[in-house]
Amino acid sequence: MSMPSPQSLMHLQTAAARRAGQGSSTRLDRATMMRMLSFATRQKWKLAVFLVLSVLVSVAGVITPVLSGRIVNTITAGGPVSVIVWLALAIAGLALAEAALTLINRWLSARVGEGLIFDLRTAVFDHVQTLPVAFFNRTRTGALVSRLNTDVIGAQRAFSNTLSGVVANFVSLLITVGVMVTISWQVTVLSILLLPIFLVPARVLGGKLARLQHEAADHNAAMSNRMTERFGAGGATLVKLFGSPARESAEFAARAGRVRDIGVRVGMLQTTFVTALTLVSALALALVYGLGGWQAVAGGMDAGSVVSLAMLLTRLYGPLTMLANARMDIMSAVVSFQRVFEVLDLKPLITEPAEPRRLPGAASGTAGAAGTAAGETAPEVSLAFRDVSFAYPSAAEVSLATLEEVSVLDERGGQEVLHGIDFEVPAGHTVALVGSSGAGKSTIASLVPRLYDVTGGAVELAGVDVRELSFDSLKATVGMVTQDGHLLHETIGENLRIARPEASDAELESAIRRARLTEVIGRLPDGLDTVIGERGYRLSGGERQRLTIARLLLAAPPVVILDEATSALDSTNEAAIQHALDEAMHGRTVLVIAHRLSTVQNADEILVVEDGRIAERGTHAQLLAAGGKYAELHRTQFSQG
Repeated sequence: MSMPSPQSLMHLQTAAARRAGQGSSTRLDRATMMRMLSFATRQKWKLAVFLVLSVLVSVAGVITPVLSGRIVNTITAGGPVSVIVWLALAIAGLALAEAALTLINRWLSARVGEGLIFDLRTAVFDHVQTLPVAFFNRTRTGALVSRLNTDVIGAQRAFSNTLSGVVANFVSLLITVGVMVTISWQVTVLSILLLPIFLVPARVLGGKLARLQHEAADHNAAMSNRMTERFGAGGATLVKLFGSPARESAEFAARAGRVRDIGVRVGMLQTTFVTALTLVSALALALVYGLGGWQAVAGGMDAGSVVSLAMLLTRLYGPLTMLANARMDIMSAVVSFQRVFEVLDLKPLITEPAEPRRLPGAASGTAGAAGTAAGETAPEVSLAFRDVSFAYPSAAEVSLATLEEVSVLDERGGQEVLHGIDFEVPAGHTVALVGSSGAGKSTIASLVPRLYDVTGGAVELAGVDVRELSFDSLKATVGMVTQDGHLLHETIGENLRIARPEASDAELESAIRRARLTEVIGRLPDGLDTVIGERGYRLSGGERQRLTIARLLLAAPPVVILDEATSALDSTNEAAIQHALDEAMHGRTVLVIAHRLSTVQNADEILVVEDGRIAERGTHAQLLAAGGKYAELHRTQFSQG
């Protein structure tokens, strides 16, 4: 292993300093190390061969200077030529072997590193999908994505770069020092005495580089967040409506300018660092030639030994530098692993039962009780709330301060927002929830598909507690359309098929026709294959909402929840969609949340929710006659002046 070039030394120091601000205060605790090794054991044979080959490459690199010294001695002794030829062939053979071993080692390194990235990413991705909605309500998306990218890659370096570097450089250092001592212990001792001069620049300048790199990373992260928020369709619209381009530009330029200034300082520090290392290396090489040459002239050492010492010296300081930075690299990797493990250690609040129950009428082995194509008759499933109480979980239960990008998590939570909710929706009936904003209507609806779990009581489908159903069964049984139904930056067909991946084009067209979207999609350039943009921004608000309703029609679940499903529509579209919904929900169990009372007047029962309690219940006529809260809401909405 030869001494690194100035460029590689610069890269080494920069990489080591990149996260030193985070890693300097982290301890190498046993639990983290054991978990790190648990991921490595999945590819243990590749890792073992990788380490063995790293040692062989180091040994080959140390033997070459010794053979070179023997060639010099043979030349000065006048032969024989055959020895010189054989030694030269041996050096060539070592070079070929080292090249082959290096290529194999690089392949193994890539396999180990990429395999680790795959294992970590899939583990985090799969785990994040099990976390509750409360987690995503609090987490910054960019911070979470960073765990799957930056931190996973940082963790991977621990095995593919740092571990092999530590082993190979340690072996190379031991062999190099051992061989140098056998040649001349005096020169070896003097060379090692120069080591403090060699490491001081690394320590002093390394600390400054670490602080600057950490500051630059913070500024880059802030710029990335600003760009992510401003370059989205919603953020760009907000800035154009209320923001100031000059102010936005000035704030961004201030960050970018600081990164520019840091880049200049880092460049000068790196150049100073490399210059100092080059100077010390030159002084050490001069010492070897001077002292070794004097001993050779005096008869205490041969010329070949001087050449071997000089070549070995170039292989001494490279490993020393890398080993000096190894702890910083390891700490950086540990920080990356800890940040990944933070996410993996979050406990899912919503868990699937070990032995899920089946709904009455559900076919064995199917996804659930639904399993019906659009337009088919769904099995009858009743819905009931049994004395339900609910409190939102605290931030400590569902989130991380580092993912929210706050210093301390919000400790609020645990206070009941629903109290004694008790009602039943018989199979095939419709019950409506009305009330003022913030009364708890949407919270009640979110308990049915287990976006949250009840704190007390139970939510039942066909007499079975939803917590006793499998996730697949629950998803197939309950369908929900929210006020801001989310659409993916994909095609219309893909947005619909997320509800039923196996649906045919004919079934998609049927759902689209009943959602009154046929003409809209007919005007699009690629029909069902049209990409609708982030959150569906290429469609109007009413068209987006109708597309989410079409998705529900395609799924055709036996239990339907509509949370302000027609709120984004004008009166004409609302009437058309309401007719389509009436047709699609025939024979199904429906829970409707509505602000406009005109949409729920025909419900079998209307519940008035206030302050997390059911304040009134009855039909439209009964509630009007009672003259209570519902009647007051009705007068307010239908007042003529």
